[in-house]
Amino acid sequence: MIGASAPAGTDLICQAYPLIDVRAPVEFAQGALPGAVNLPLLDDDERHQVGLAYKKRGQAAAVTLGEKLVSGETKAGRLAAWRAYLSEYPDALIYCFRGGLRSQIVQQWLAEAGRAPPRIEGGWKAMRQRLCTRIDDAASQPMLVISGLTGCAKTALINRLESGVDLEGFANHKGSAFGRMPEPPPTQIDFEHALAKRLMALSGPLTLEDESRQVGSVNVPLTFWQGMAQAPRIRVEMPLDWRLEQLQKDYIIDLERAHCARFGEEEGWQRMRQQLGNALLRLKKRLGSARLARLQRLQALAFAAHESGDRQAHEAWLAPLLTEYYDPMYRYHLKRHQQTGLRELHVGDWGSCLSAAREWQAVQAPASG
Repeated sequence: MIGASAPAGTDLICQAYPLIDVRAPVEFAQGALPGAVNLPLLDDDERHQVGLAYKKRGQAAAVTLGEKLVSGETKAGRLAAWRAYLSEYPDALIYCFRGGLRSQIVQQWLAEAGRAPPRIEGGWKAMRQRLCTRIDDAASQPMLVISGLTGCAKTALINRLESGVDLEGFANHKGSAFGRMPEPPPTQIDFEHALAKRLMALSGPLTLEDESRQVGSVNVPLTFWQGMAQAPRIRVEMPLDWRLEQLQKDYIIDLERAHCARFGEEEGWQRMRQQLGNALLRLKKRLGSARLARLQRLQALAFAAHESGDRQAHEAWLAPLLTEYYDPMYRYHLKRHQQTGLRELHVGDWGSCLSAAREWQAVQAPASG
């Protein structure tokens, strides 16, 4: 059952090798290697049965049961799926949890069928260790944090930079209570793996948005976030009307488009409306009952106008949400940051901040290259 193997290393991710994850679907759903496709040796129920056999009677009994469960048409179907993928991606690698029995069995069966791809030594576990190490190592790289009031298009600025690391993009979340997206959020493991993959391409300076440690449903790894917390800042300052236009794009136009693309126009519209209503409700404790009720009325009127084609009507509830809630909260945190002595390298409008970030990036790159 021994065949060719590939050493576990981040270069496999950097070079975007096609990967076949032969673990069970439940394992894959908890987190996989970037770009992997799940073509399991055992489905969830089969894995459970084999696991019980292993605990009670040992490895030989577990292998015997596995061969019985995956035989005949079941085995033929799984072989066909592996071979079809390898036909399309002939340089694919296979892996299981530790690079052990399951990937060896798949490799042997494919060899008997005429073609055996290499398997990753150490499997998912070894690769994950290397990906997590890359994140920890990145905490010592030069970092710049882009801060600013809600609606200052900080994410767009970061994505204009070669050194940009878009944490919200990896989290599939725009960061605020209103930032949920129609697609399911990643698992913590998949978020970390996506971050590590981006960091592999950046050996020099890193530019990130000012975030709390939690972004949506995931957490920025502690060591990396601690590095961010100590990094110098550039602060974007834009007028209210400019920020409202940005929020209209992010939380109304783009969100509606994303929901409708996923669920169809009618259901997408209802889901988008429900999401924004629920987001406002989640702020009840901080807004207070009277302010929440006022914003809910304004939001309901805005949705009625939106149905008639007037998306601008949302400014009626977005503007007070900014000026009465998000802006005071941000200024409070800004004051605390200033009291701790964090450096602000530049404060200015969006364009000047983009230029300042590029200048910082250029200064840092030679020293870190």
